[in-house]
Amino acid sequence: MSRLLLRLIDIMRFRAGPQDLPGGWGFAVIFMVIYGLMGAVTDRMLDGAEAAPRSLFSLMVQVCAGAALLWLRRVPSRLPQTISALAGTGIVFGFITILLLLQVTPQGFPQGLGLIWLGIFLWSLFVDAHIYRHALSITMSLGVLVAVTVFALNFLVIEALFPAPAGSG
Repeated sequence: MSRLLLRLIDIMRFRAGPQDLPGGWGFAVIFMVIYGLMGAVTDRMLDGAEAAPRSLFSLMVQVCAGAALLWLRRVPSRLPQTISALAGTGIVFGFITILLLLQVTPQGFPQGLGLIWLGIFLWSLFVDAHIYRHALSITMSLGVLVAVTVFALNFLVIEALFPAPAGSG
């Protein structure tokens, strides 16, 4: 298991790709379950209503988008490793996010935390781009475009299904 964690960290350091993870659906399913639960926990920490369904739909959008893109590129066999990489690195980023959320007080964010949060978000986006680059055999700039598009699609679907209550934004 520690070897798997080191491989995920290597992906986050842009030194490995999804092809370096074990093939098959075993880890992909385990990682999706953990990733979905972590999404629900972080949503709950942010006082998100309907945390579990939001997390589930978010995960479904990512899996469906990845499957569609891999199918279009005629490499659907890469789906389990792609999901393992996206969900596995998402779990690590989730732990980092939870550590940041624990720093928030009733008075708000400590100074500088927002900038750290932005940095981690951008890092996460580039890691996703790196994973898509390898999975789809495309350039990094196209990987960034795919990652941003999947993020935007995810955001739009979640906002459409779970709109914020009036007066909360």
